[in-house]
Amino acid sequence: MSDRTSTFGDDPLVRENWIRRFRSVDWTLLPNSPLEPPYQVAMDETLTLSTGAGKRGANIRFWNWAAPCVVLGRFQSVRNEVYEDVAAEQGVQLVRRISGGGAMLIEPEGAITYSIVAPESLVEGMSFAESYEFFDSWIIDSLRELGVNAWYVPLNDIAFSGGKIGGAAQARRGGAVLHHTTMAYSMTPGKLVQIIRIGKEKLSDKGITSASKRVGPLRDQTDLDRDVIIHHMIGHFRSSFGLGEGDYTPEEWTDVRSRVETKFSTRDWTYFLP
Repeated sequence: MSDRTSTFGDDPLVRENWIRRFRSVDWTLLPNSPLEPPYQVAMDETLTLSTGAGKRGANIRFWNWAAPCVVLGRFQSVRNEVYEDVAAEQGVQLVRRISGGGAMLIEPEGAITYSIVAPESLVEGMSFAESYEFFDSWIIDSLRELGVNAWYVPLNDIAFSGGKIGGAAQARRGGAVLHHTTMAYSMTPGKLVQIIRIGKEKLSDKGITSASKRVGPLRDQTDLDRDVIIHHMIGHFRSSFGLGEGDYTPEEWTDVRSRVETKFSTRDWTYFLP
C-alpha cells in the first residue's frame, strides 16, 4: 500500500463544514435483517428513489447478507471479473448494483457493508471526489477509535498499512445520492483469487475492470467481533450527528420485491455486460 496522500479532510475548515452538513439533516437507522443479495441491491435503489421523492429522509443501514455473492459494479463485464464456474461450484451468486466501481466478493460473516442515502442537496457544491471522502469520513474516525490505523485513499478506498480495507461506490437518482461502502472483516484464504479475476487479462473489451490492490481485512488489526465493530460504528455516528430508529414502509417492501423480480434477479440485468 502506498503512503498516505493529502485529502480534503486534512483541512480543518473542510472537516468543520462536513460535520455541519451531517448535522443539518435528521438521520434514520434502518433494520439490518439478513437479505438475499438481489434484495440488498434492490433495497438500495428503492431507498434512493424514495428519498429523492421526499417520501423519507436521510438514512443509513448496515447490511447482513443471507448468502455469499459477488457484487458487480454497474459498468463491469461479468467475464472480465469472475470465474463463473468456480463461483457456481461454491454457491456464490452474481448480482449487479446500480452504482459504479469494482467487484466485491462477499462472505456473509466476512464483510461489513453500509449504505447512506441522503438528499443530493447534502453534497451541493462538492466535487464527486470530495463527496466520496465526506460520506466515509466518520467511518475512518470510528475505526481509529477501535485502534485500527485507517486512512482514506482517493477516490474511494479505506486503507491501512496492510492493504485496502474497503471501497465505496455512489449513484445519484431523482434528487438523492446513494453512497455504499464494503469493508473486509475477514477472508477465507485464497478464496478471493479463486473467484475474482484480479489482475488477469480482459476477456471482453466491454466494461471497466476492478483495480488490483492487496486486500487487508480488519481482523489483521483487531480481534473484535464483527458485530461489536458494527455496534461501535453505529454508536459513533449517533453521538456525532444524531441517529433515530426507523423501519421500511410496506410500500418500500412492495417496490423492492417488484425490482427483484423484474430487474435484480434477471439474467438481463446481471449480464447487462456479459
